Amino acid sequence: MRTVPATGRKLISVAAVSAALLTAATATAATAQDGATGDAAVAAARTEATPTTPAERLIVGYKSGASEATSNKAAEADAVAKGKEAGEDVDFRRRLGTGAALVDLGGNATTADLADVVAEYRADPQVAYVVPDRLNKPMATPNDTEYGKQWDLSEDTAGMRVPGAWDLSTGSGVTVAVIDTGYVAHSDLAANVVGGYDFISDTAVSVDGDGRDSNPADPGDWYAAGDCGSGVPAGTSSWHGTHVAGTIAAVTDNGKGVAGIAYGAKVSPLRVLGKCGGYDSDIIDAITWASGGTVSGVPANANVAKVINMSLGGDGACTSATQSAINAAVNRGTTVVVAAGNENDNVANHSPGNCNNVISVAATNRSGAKASYSNYGSLVDISAPGGQTSTGTANGILSTLNSGTKTPSTESYAYYQGTSMATPHIAGLVALMKSADPALTPAQIESAIKANARPIPGSCSGGCGAGLADAARTVQAVSGSGGTGGATFTSTPAIAIPDAGSAIESPLSVSGLTGNAPSTLKVAVDITHTYRGDLVIDLVAPDGSAYRLKASSSSDSADDVRATYTVNASGETANGTWKLRVQDTYAQDTGTLNSWALTF
Repeated sequence: MRTVPATGRKLISVAAVSAALLTAATATAATAQDGATGDAAVAAARTEATPTTPAERLIVGYKSGASEATSNKAAEADAVAKGKEAGEDVDFRRRLGTGAALVDLGGNATTADLADVVAEYRADPQVAYVVPDRLNKPMATPNDTEYGKQWDLSEDTAGMRVPGAWDLSTGSGVTVAVIDTGYVAHSDLAANVVGGYDFISDTAVSVDGDGRDSNPADPGDWYAAGDCGSGVPAGTSSWHGTHVAGTIAAVTDNGKGVAGIAYGAKVSPLRVLGKCGGYDSDIIDAITWASGGTVSGVPANANVAKVINMSLGGDGACTSATQSAINAAVNRGTTVVVAAGNENDNVANHSPGNCNNVISVAATNRSGAKASYSNYGSLVDISAPGGQTSTGTANGILSTLNSGTKTPSTESYAYYQGTSMATPHIAGLVALMKSADPALTPAQIESAIKANARPIPGSCSGGCGAGLADAARTVQAVSGSGGTGGATFTSTPAIAIPDAGSAIESPLSVSGLTGNAPSTLKVAVDITHTYRGDLVIDLVAPDGSAYRLKASSSSDSADDVRATYTVNASGETANGTWKLRVQDTYAQDTGTLNSWALTF
């Protein structure tokens, strides 16, 4: 935060608000009768039927010469025999055009039942392959004219994989409060905007001629040179809140403009930022009101939000007043998502990104690395696409805007960059999750987002949270159709790491799970160390198998290891004692293993 010399007001600067405005099924088929299928192809085909794939039916291809390859009676007898061996009822349904047999396990088959039957077929030398009869769904691409420019939603390298979540949720039934500059009318967003409020109490900041009222319209936040402090140059209107709202819930599949992440959700605009920024007091009241709390002099909120987006911030610690408002909102069941900030600094120095009980979001660029401006640190929870226009305007985040430089003019679209742009990606994801499972608590939402993140594709120095958010995996997880459920086990006793000494091991007991660990086991590590390149880190499974998480490097002179690693531990039993092994391989620097965790 900074004090404006002309007025003595303590404001959250709109330039800091977001130094954000640094710029403007395919399938393959195998024939069962073709004896030309090689051993390698057979082996590859067999791996397609995994015990974790939900299925009620299996497609079984027999080798040429097997009686089951041509005789329905033989295939039926084989299905019954294999079901008996597996302890399941398995029936032959019909012959496919390729000659393969379709067999049915019934609607009550579990993944364990499926695994047993698959194992019986795999053990039969006459079986060429056994694969699940998967249920396919339409995968339509939105017809929004600018959708192809929204790399942040779907691009393989650094997109958030949003389209994969849309089959399960669009955010319907969820309201997201955007605490920002308000809303300027836009036809690609209007249908998803519900009533909000103007919380700016000071007319010098509001510039709309009055104090608080029920009209959150954004009149423009432009300012002349010197208005916001000595030496501060003039600035044009940002229409910042409208850009943020479009990322969350722009109307989708309407043949125009952009697609919103949670396009079935509603946005409630709450205006707290005007000329030169906004007061903490107004922001605190907006947080309270958005989440269903009572604010004196303000009518009850008819559109209580289960998600709050705050793409704003300033310098300094999170105050007790702000933290109190956030805690109360979370206790009411509202998830609070905030920008980490754009100073390329530790988020610990910037509020509200350093507050507790929030999801603090860092920004990545189109290559998947930490954006050059993004804040970082151990308080960052997750990363999301924020864009970086210095490498090309189209590498920013495209969303709804207005062409007016001072007051509203014609609606438009523009590329912006910043953690302000990354934050609504996560707010939109939270809306998708909450719609898929309304019972989710803010803590469960944060845990699932972290557990289902994927490793940051590019570099990040200083800490970028659990990784790059993955919308498809996360929504699949909370809807029970895939992803990581988020069962987390944590070891907290701190252990000193001896300098150039023997390895230390921290044990962690895992119980209450069934089957094997996932192929995407998350290992979160928190180590303080004055030269992390000295460290070698391994995950040790209950059977003693070791998985290298980090090798030593003489060129990595940065401090600390705060990272989440992904391990394919599908060959390991989940329950048992896991260990994190850490060794300092060079002299002169010391450290401590503070904690580590496994998320299954």
